[in-house]
Amino acid sequence: MSIVVLDFGGQYAHLIANRIRRLHVHAEIRSPETAVADLQDADGLILSGGPASVYDPEAPAYNPDILAMGKPMLGLCYGHQLLCHRLGGQVEMGETHEFGAAYLHVHKAEGVLAGLDERERVWMSHRDHVAALPPGFAVLGSTEDCPVAAMGDAERKIYGLQFHPEVTHTVRGMEILDNFAALCGAERNWTMERYTEETIERLQEQAQGRNVFLFVSGGVDSSVAFLLLNRALGAERVLGLHIDNGFMREGETAMVERLMKGAGLHNLEVVDASAEFLAVTAGIADPEEKRRRIGEEFIRV
Repeated sequence: MSIVVLDFGGQYAHLIANRIRRLHVHAEIRSPETAVADLQDADGLILSGGPASVYDPEAPAYNPDILAMGKPMLGLCYGHQLLCHRLGGQVEMGETHEFGAAYLHVHKAEGVLAGLDERERVWMSHRDHVAALPPGFAVLGSTEDCPVAAMGDAERKIYGLQFHPEVTHTVRGMEILDNFAALCGAERNWTMERYTEETIERLQEQAQGRNVFLFVSGGVDSSVAFLLLNRALGAERVLGLHIDNGFMREGETAMVERLMKGAGLHNLEVVDASAEFLAVTAGIADPEEKRRRIGEEFIRV
Protein backbone atom coordinates (compact mmCIF):
# COMPACT_ATOMS: atom_id res chain seq x y z
CA MET A 1 0.00 0.00 0.00
CA SER A 2 1.50 3.32 -1.05
CA ILE A 3 1.10 6.58 -2.88
CA VAL A 4 2.48 6.37 -6.42
CA VAL A 5 4.06 9.40 -8.09
CA LEU A 6 3.67 9.33 -11.88
CA ASP A 7 6.69 11.11 -13.36
CA PHE A 8 5.83 13.37 -16.30
CA GLY A 9 9.38 14.62 -16.75
CA GLY A 10 9.52 17.36 -14.17
CA GLN A 11 12.49 17.93 -11.91
CA TYR A 12 10.48 17.38 -8.75
CA ALA A 13 9.20 13.77 -8.93
CA HIS A 14 11.81 12.49 -6.50
CA LEU A 15 11.22 15.45 -4.20
CA ILE A 16 7.48 14.71 -4.16
CA ALA A 17 8.16 11.10 -3.19
CA ASN A 18 10.60 12.27 -0.52
CA ARG A 19 8.00 14.59 0.99
CA ILE A 20 5.40 11.82 1.08
CA ARG A 21 7.86 9.50 2.83
CA ARG A 22 8.49 12.19 5.44
CA LEU A 23 4.84 11.74 6.33
CA HIS A 24 5.70 8.07 7.02
CA VAL A 25 3.77 6.99 3.93
CA HIS A 26 5.41 4.61 1.45
CA ALA A 27 5.88 6.31 -1.93
CA GLU A 28 7.05 4.98 -5.28
CA ILE A 29 7.84 6.68 -8.59
CA ARG A 30 6.39 5.05 -11.69
CA SER A 31 6.07 5.78 -15.38
CA PRO A 32 2.78 7.36 -16.56
CA GLU A 33 2.55 4.44 -18.98
CA THR A 34 2.34 1.89 -16.17
CA ALA A 35 -0.38 -0.73 -16.59
CA VAL A 36 -3.48 -0.32 -14.43
CA ALA A 37 -2.95 -3.82 -13.01
CA ASP A 38 0.39 -2.69 -11.56
CA LEU A 39 -1.25 0.23 -9.73
CA GLN A 40 -4.13 -1.63 -8.10
CA ASP A 41 -2.47 -1.66 -4.67
CA ALA A 42 -1.85 2.09 -4.67
CA ASP A 43 -3.79 4.14 -2.14
CA GLY A 44 -3.55 7.23 -4.33
CA LEU A 45 -1.76 8.75 -7.32
CA ILE A 46 0.16 12.00 -7.70
CA LEU A 47 0.69 13.32 -11.22
CA SER A 48 3.94 15.28 -11.26
CA GLY A 49 4.81 18.47 -13.05
CA GLY A 50 6.70 18.59 -16.33
CA PRO A 51 7.94 21.02 -18.99
CA ALA A 52 5.49 20.04 -21.73
CA SER A 53 2.08 21.37 -22.69
CA VAL A 54 -0.90 19.00 -22.75
CA TYR A 55 -1.41 20.07 -26.38
CA ASP A 56 2.21 19.46 -27.35
CA PRO A 57 2.63 16.63 -29.90
CA GLU A 58 5.74 15.67 -27.93
CA ALA A 59 3.89 15.61 -24.58
CA PRO A 60 4.79 12.60 -22.39
CA ALA A 61 2.92 9.42 -23.25
CA TYR A 62 0.66 8.05 -20.54
CA ASN A 63 -1.92 5.35 -19.94
CA PRO A 64 -5.32 7.13 -19.99
CA ASP A 65 -6.96 4.20 -18.19
CA ILE A 66 -5.11 5.28 -15.04
CA LEU A 67 -7.37 8.32 -14.78
CA ALA A 68 -10.45 6.08 -14.71
CA MET A 69 -9.27 3.84 -11.87
CA GLY A 70 -11.31 5.62 -9.23
CA LYS A 71 -8.23 6.25 -7.09
CA PRO A 72 -7.69 9.53 -5.21
CA MET A 73 -5.52 11.72 -7.45
CA LEU A 74 -3.52 14.90 -7.03
CA GLY A 75 -2.21 16.68 -10.13
CA LEU A 76 0.63 19.15 -9.68
CA CYS A 77 1.43 21.82 -12.30
CA TYR A 78 1.44 19.79 -15.56
CA GLY A 79 -0.44 17.03 -13.75
CA HIS A 80 -3.10 19.59 -12.78
CA GLN A 81 -3.47 20.63 -16.41
CA LEU A 82 -3.56 17.04 -17.64
CA LEU A 83 -6.39 16.17 -15.25
CA CYS A 84 -8.33 19.17 -16.50
CA HIS A 85 -7.67 18.44 -20.16
CA ARG A 86 -8.48 14.73 -19.91
CA LEU A 87 -11.55 15.06 -17.69
CA GLY A 88 -13.37 17.56 -19.89
CA GLY A 89 -11.98 20.98 -19.01
CA GLN A 90 -9.93 23.42 -21.05
CA VAL A 91 -6.26 24.39 -20.82
CA GLU A 92 -4.83 27.47 -22.51
CA MET A 93 -1.60 29.42 -22.63
CA GLY A 94 -1.78 32.13 -19.98
CA GLU A 95 -1.18 35.81 -20.61
CA THR A 96 1.40 35.81 -17.82
CA HIS A 97 4.10 33.19 -17.29
CA GLU A 98 4.27 32.76 -13.54
CA PHE A 99 7.57 31.81 -11.98
CA GLY A 100 8.36 32.37 -8.34
CA ALA A 101 6.45 33.16 -5.19
CA ALA A 102 2.75 34.01 -5.41
CA TYR A 103 -0.10 34.34 -2.97
CA LEU A 104 -2.90 31.83 -3.12
CA HIS A 105 -6.35 33.14 -2.28
CA VAL A 106 -8.12 30.15 -0.73
CA HIS A 107 -11.79 30.14 -1.77
CA LYS A 108 -12.62 26.86 -0.03
CA ALA A 109 -10.39 25.47 2.72
CA GLU A 110 -11.40 21.89 2.06
CA GLY A 111 -9.99 18.72 0.57
CA VAL A 112 -6.24 19.10 0.12
CA LEU A 113 -6.51 22.75 1.23
CA ALA A 114 -8.22 21.91 4.53
CA GLY A 115 -6.91 24.00 7.40
CA LEU A 116 -5.26 26.65 5.25
CA ASP A 117 -5.75 30.38 5.78
CA GLU A 118 -7.43 32.68 3.28
CA ARG A 119 -4.03 33.80 1.94
CA GLU A 120 -1.05 31.47 1.60
CA ARG A 121 2.33 31.85 -0.09
CA VAL A 122 2.98 29.24 -2.81
CA TRP A 123 5.54 28.60 -5.54
CA MET A 124 4.53 28.86 -9.19
CA SER A 125 6.34 27.72 -12.32
CA HIS A 126 4.03 27.49 -15.32
CA ARG A 127 3.03 28.84 -18.71
CA ASP A 128 -0.31 27.18 -19.47
CA HIS A 129 -3.27 27.40 -17.12
CA VAL A 130 -6.73 25.92 -16.61
CA ALA A 131 -9.24 28.10 -18.46
CA ALA A 132 -12.40 26.03 -17.87
CA LEU A 133 -13.07 23.43 -15.20
CA PRO A 134 -13.97 19.81 -15.93
CA PRO A 135 -17.48 18.75 -14.91
CA GLY A 136 -17.79 18.11 -11.18
CA PHE A 137 -14.89 20.33 -10.18
CA ALA A 138 -14.91 23.55 -8.14
CA VAL A 139 -12.31 26.29 -7.85
CA LEU A 140 -10.62 26.00 -4.47
CA GLY A 141 -8.02 28.73 -4.88
CA SER A 142 -6.61 31.35 -7.22
CA THR A 143 -3.70 33.77 -7.54
CA GLU A 144 -3.61 37.21 -9.11
CA ASP A 145 -2.50 35.73 -12.45
CA CYS A 146 -4.02 32.24 -12.23
CA PRO A 147 -7.79 32.01 -11.79
CA VAL A 148 -7.73 28.24 -11.19
CA ALA A 149 -4.65 27.68 -9.03
CA ALA A 150 -6.45 24.90 -7.14
CA MET A 151 -9.43 22.79 -8.12
CA GLY A 152 -11.14 19.77 -6.68
CA ASP A 153 -13.84 17.17 -7.08
CA ALA A 154 -14.54 16.11 -3.49
CA GLU A 155 -16.79 13.22 -4.48
CA ARG A 156 -14.11 11.52 -6.58
CA LYS A 157 -11.22 12.78 -4.42
CA ILE A 158 -9.46 14.29 -7.42
CA TYR A 159 -7.55 17.53 -6.92
CA GLY A 160 -5.32 19.71 -9.05
CA LEU A 161 -2.84 22.39 -7.99
CA GLN A 162 -1.10 24.73 -10.40
CA PHE A 163 1.56 25.44 -7.77
CA HIS A 164 4.18 23.15 -6.21
CA PRO A 165 3.41 22.03 -2.63
CA GLU A 166 6.51 19.84 -2.56
CA VAL A 167 8.98 22.76 -2.45
CA THR A 168 9.76 24.64 0.73
CA HIS A 169 8.80 27.95 -0.90
CA THR A 170 5.17 26.80 -0.59
CA VAL A 171 5.05 27.50 3.11
CA ARG A 172 2.32 25.02 4.04
CA GLY A 173 3.00 22.53 1.29
CA MET A 174 3.58 19.64 3.68
CA GLU A 175 0.13 20.20 5.19
CA ILE A 176 -1.37 20.00 1.72
CA LEU A 177 0.41 16.71 1.00
CA ASP A 178 -0.58 15.47 4.45
CA ASN A 179 -4.22 16.25 3.63
CA PHE A 180 -3.93 14.23 0.43
CA ALA A 181 -2.38 11.28 2.26
CA ALA A 182 -5.27 11.40 4.72
CA LEU A 183 -7.82 11.46 1.89
CA CYS A 184 -6.11 8.38 0.46
CA GLY A 185 -6.36 6.55 3.76
CA ALA A 186 -2.67 5.72 3.45
CA GLU A 187 -0.98 3.89 6.30
CA ARG A 188 1.61 5.93 8.22
CA ASN A 189 4.08 3.16 8.99
CA TRP A 190 6.95 3.83 6.56
CA THR A 191 10.40 4.48 8.00
CA MET A 192 13.86 4.31 6.47
CA GLU A 193 14.80 1.63 8.99
CA ARG A 194 11.85 -0.53 7.99
CA TYR A 195 12.55 0.06 4.29
CA THR A 196 16.16 -1.01 4.79
CA GLU A 197 15.09 -4.20 6.56
CA GLU A 198 12.58 -5.06 3.84
CA THR A 199 15.14 -4.38 1.09
CA ILE A 200 17.68 -6.65 2.78
CA GLU A 201 15.09 -9.42 3.02
CA ARG A 202 14.27 -9.05 -0.71
CA LEU A 203 17.96 -9.18 -1.63
CA GLN A 204 18.46 -12.33 0.44
CA GLU A 205 15.51 -13.97 -1.29
CA GLN A 206 16.54 -12.91 -4.81
CA ALA A 207 20.18 -13.95 -4.41
CA GLN A 208 19.58 -17.32 -2.76
CA GLY A 209 22.57 -19.59 -3.37
CA ARG A 210 24.32 -17.07 -5.61
CA ASN A 211 27.15 -14.57 -5.32
CA VAL A 212 26.88 -10.99 -6.59
CA PHE A 213 29.27 -8.95 -8.73
CA LEU A 214 28.60 -5.20 -8.84
CA PHE A 215 30.18 -2.27 -10.66
CA VAL A 216 30.65 0.56 -8.17
CA SER A 217 31.01 3.98 -9.77
CA GLY A 218 31.09 5.78 -6.45
CA GLY A 219 27.79 7.53 -7.07
CA VAL A 220 24.88 7.34 -4.66
CA ASP A 221 23.02 4.50 -6.42
CA SER A 222 25.87 2.01 -6.74
CA SER A 223 27.34 2.88 -3.34
CA VAL A 224 24.06 2.31 -1.52
CA ALA A 225 23.47 -0.91 -3.49
CA PHE A 226 26.95 -2.15 -2.55
CA LEU A 227 26.38 -1.39 1.13
CA LEU A 228 22.98 -3.11 1.19
CA LEU A 229 24.30 -6.18 -0.62
CA ASN A 230 27.09 -6.49 1.94
CA ARG A 231 24.61 -6.25 4.78
CA ALA A 232 22.26 -8.74 3.17
CA LEU A 233 24.71 -11.37 1.93
CA GLY A 234 28.02 -10.76 3.68
CA ALA A 235 31.32 -9.68 2.15
CA GLU A 236 32.26 -13.25 1.16
CA ARG A 237 29.37 -13.34 -1.36
CA VAL A 238 29.76 -9.84 -2.82
CA LEU A 239 32.50 -8.42 -5.04
CA GLY A 240 32.55 -4.79 -6.05
CA LEU A 241 34.60 -3.39 -8.93
CA HIS A 242 35.49 0.26 -9.43
CA ILE A 243 37.18 1.12 -12.73
CA ASP A 244 39.04 4.40 -13.17
CA ASN A 245 38.41 5.20 -16.83
CA GLY A 246 40.50 8.35 -16.93
CA PHE A 247 37.46 10.61 -17.06
CA MET A 248 36.93 10.80 -13.31
CA ARG A 249 37.27 14.02 -11.33
CA GLU A 250 40.72 14.54 -9.87
CA GLY A 251 41.15 12.37 -6.79
CA GLU A 252 37.69 10.79 -7.15
CA THR A 253 38.82 7.18 -7.41
CA ALA A 254 40.99 7.54 -4.29
CA MET A 255 38.06 9.10 -2.48
CA VAL A 256 35.71 6.23 -3.46
CA GLU A 257 38.21 3.64 -2.23
CA ARG A 258 38.80 5.56 1.00
CA LEU A 259 35.10 5.96 1.75
CA MET A 260 34.31 2.31 1.07
CA LYS A 261 37.13 1.02 3.23
CA GLY A 262 36.20 3.55 5.91
CA ALA A 263 32.73 1.98 5.94
CA GLY A 264 34.28 -1.43 6.48
CA LEU A 265 33.81 -2.58 2.88
CA HIS A 266 37.10 -4.24 1.93
CA ASN A 267 35.65 -6.36 -0.88
CA LEU A 268 36.01 -3.59 -3.46
CA GLU A 269 38.57 -4.05 -6.23
CA VAL A 270 39.90 -0.85 -7.81
CA VAL A 271 41.37 -1.01 -11.32
CA ASP A 272 43.17 1.90 -12.98
CA ALA A 273 42.40 1.48 -16.68
CA SER A 274 42.66 5.14 -17.56
CA ALA A 275 45.40 4.56 -20.16
CA GLU A 276 43.27 2.01 -22.02
CA PHE A 277 40.17 4.22 -22.08
CA LEU A 278 42.07 7.31 -23.17
CA ALA A 279 43.72 5.30 -25.95
CA VAL A 280 40.45 4.01 -27.47
CA THR A 281 38.84 7.47 -27.37
CA ALA A 282 41.84 9.45 -28.65
CA GLY A 283 40.87 11.69 -31.55
CA ILE A 284 37.15 10.85 -31.30
CA ALA A 285 34.92 13.94 -31.23
CA ASP A 286 31.49 12.42 -31.84
CA PRO A 287 29.90 11.89 -28.41
CA GLU A 288 27.90 8.80 -29.43
CA GLU A 289 30.94 7.09 -30.89
CA LYS A 290 32.96 7.98 -27.81
CA ARG A 291 30.21 6.57 -25.58
CA ARG A 292 30.13 3.34 -27.61
CA ARG A 293 33.91 2.88 -27.33
CA ILE A 294 33.86 3.55 -23.59
CA GLY A 295 31.11 0.97 -23.13
CA GLU A 296 33.02 -1.66 -25.10
CA GLU A 297 36.20 -0.94 -23.16
CA PHE A 298 34.38 -1.43 -19.86
CA ILE A 299 33.45 -4.93 -21.04
CA ARG A 300 37.02 -5.70 -22.11
CA VAL A 301 38.46 -4.49 -18.81
